Amino acid sequence: MSETLESSQLIITDDEIFAAHEGGKLSVGLTSPLDTQRALSLAYTPGVAQVSRAIATDATLAGRYTWASRLVAVVSDGTAVLGLGDIGPAASLPVMEGKCALFKEYGGLNAIPIVLDTKDPDEIVETLVRLRPTFGAVNLEDISAPRCFEIERRVIEALDCPVMHDDQHGTAVVSLAALMGAAKVLGRDMATLRVVVSGAGAAGVACTNLLLAMGVSDITVLDSRGIVHSGRDDMNSVKVELARRTNPSGRTGGLIEALDGADAFLGVSGGLVPEESIATMAPDGIVFALSNPDPEIHPDIAAKYAAIVATGRSDFPNQINNVLAFPGIFRGALDVGARRITEKMMVAAAEAIYSVASEDLAIDRIVPSPLDRRVGEAVAAAVALAAEDPDWV
Repeated sequence: MSETLESSQLIITDDEIFAAHEGGKLSVGLTSPLDTQRALSLAYTPGVAQVSRAIATDATLAGRYTWASRLVAVVSDGTAVLGLGDIGPAASLPVMEGKCALFKEYGGLNAIPIVLDTKDPDEIVETLVRLRPTFGAVNLEDISAPRCFEIERRVIEALDCPVMHDDQHGTAVVSLAALMGAAKVLGRDMATLRVVVSGAGAAGVACTNLLLAMGVSDITVLDSRGIVHSGRDDMNSVKVELARRTNPSGRTGGLIEALDGADAFLGVSGGLVPEESIATMAPDGIVFALSNPDPEIHPDIAAKYAAIVATGRSDFPNQINNVLAFPGIFRGALDVGARRITEKMMVAAAEAIYSVASEDLAIDRIVPSPLDRRVGEAVAAAVALAAEDPDWV
């Protein structure tokens, strides 16, 4: 293999990539050694029978004497993987393994990948209901829209544990934190920004919802056919509802009409944005081109017109990376035994990420580095505090 992945900061060969994934990225570790007969008797037969009897009598003891209460199931059907699309469950497994590794490294949580060979929402929900005794939380991942909205809603309703579709809400949380940082650097009131969201799928809808919750009222959303507005008759129910709450100026048309005079662009669509359109944005604009591996517009081009540019990539400044959010969100929820992950908890997570970055905000540092160990702890603490409010019950 001779191909390489090149960026401004690193060169990685195919050989290195495949070697890093050989045999998978996960293994099971022991909490104590099993190197004596006594240890075997304690951990397995006959000692384990006493623990099983106790749990059979009082099911709540499973939270203390098994790993289930601290175990996150990372679940996908492989229909919307990264920028690769519908590649199926087997091909999605390396991504889910990586997600589990991030949970361990940045949240201190065990996680297991579960890829399902079905696209049927009924079967996905039923499978997770049957598996519920095995885990303490569910991270839904890389499930295509609009199915992802129904699946997440139904899994939340069916299970008595934290459930979150990270492609929606993790992206929204980190994007909100980044916009808070960008507004602060530029001396702007975030609520007054006119924001364009390119993409009305999982991430776009969730980002829009969280921005609205934070008081950003002038948001224009685009899908592949143009501006989402109430006059269109080609939209699914999710977009119809979105149109009701966005586009207060009644704009119609496409990207050109949406971006003209806009203060901020949030791209989560994978579609390309021409330089000419970015050039029509208001002065001191904000461009978040988050599609991976290819941003909607190259950051160097966007920087010719925008004051602050962010991407989802690690080789440019201002990486908006979900790892800043999901480990701490689940950690905080599990720490206090929350049964739901609420909008209030997500806002708290965004504010925690922003608080870490606020110590040295700059145009090239509107969010912390994904490697910053302080973030996971700050997010977990903030989410746990928000979860203790009676609203989450």
